[in-house]
Amino acid sequence: MSLRLETNIQELTFNNKKLTLGERTLIMGILNVTPDSFSDGGKFNETTRAVDHAIKMIHEGADIIDIGGESTRPGSAEVSQQEEIDRVVPVIEALNQHIKAPISIDTYKSKVAELALKSGADMVNDVWGLQREPDIAKVVAEHDVPVFAMHNQVGTEYEIDIIESMKFFFDKTIEIALKAGISEKKIILDPGIGFGKTPIQNIHVMSRLDEIKALGYPILLGTSRKSMIGKILDLPSDKRVEGTVATTVIGIMTGVEVVRVHDITENLRAALVADAIIRGYEPWTK
Repeated sequence: MSLRLETNIQELTFNNKKLTLGERTLIMGILNVTPDSFSDGGKFNETTRAVDHAIKMIHEGADIIDIGGESTRPGSAEVSQQEEIDRVVPVIEALNQHIKAPISIDTYKSKVAELALKSGADMVNDVWGLQREPDIAKVVAEHDVPVFAMHNQVGTEYEIDIIESMKFFFDKTIEIALKAGISEKKIILDPGIGFGKTPIQNIHVMSRLDEIKALGYPILLGTSRKSMIGKILDLPSDKRVEGTVATTVIGIMTGVEVVRVHDITENLRAALVADAIIRGYEPWTK
């Protein structure tokens, strides 16, 4: 059995920037400007420190910086729209003075997305797949930027097979996106590991990523330091780097194009080796 994937390279152009999907795995670096995120809450919720950390991730090889102003960990409290804006906009504005890499805004709120894009963000990462505030799809369409649309739900009960349920969710997400005028080529799906799922359900979803990939859209995988890895290894969040790397490689084997991680160097190195074997990518020629 050959491990080699069929090459499906797609160019994403936006805001005078370009990303190539499918040639190699892109690394999205996580920048939480929150006091309470599950793994790094409070570490970067001051603009200077946030910018310094983003620059560090870029130097380590991150292709995208994903900025979030509200923790989405289970049980976290929602913050007001204005507080989220106050957290992310200064960081986006400052970061644009230092990096050329695309900046993604991690939000499900349409007003936050709009102001973030006007302040210099280039992409939207919606953990509710455009379904919490559907007006966010109009914002994405107006700015003609890519959107990462994640599967999510309240609770962990599924009346039907979990993958089939996720497919129905993504069908609705794609319908919302296309009706709003988002280009089909700018939609990236995210199976939502750690969201609306138990650790055991997350493991199950990971084992069937190929079925999500079969929907025909690029995939973002966000497993970094998640409870699924903690369940398997019985380790705290800051000791889950190797487990995250394993899921990154598994994701690449199923055709994932982007991985969202805290630990850039370790995941990039693993991705380059996996890409050479799975995708035929030749980093030594670059």
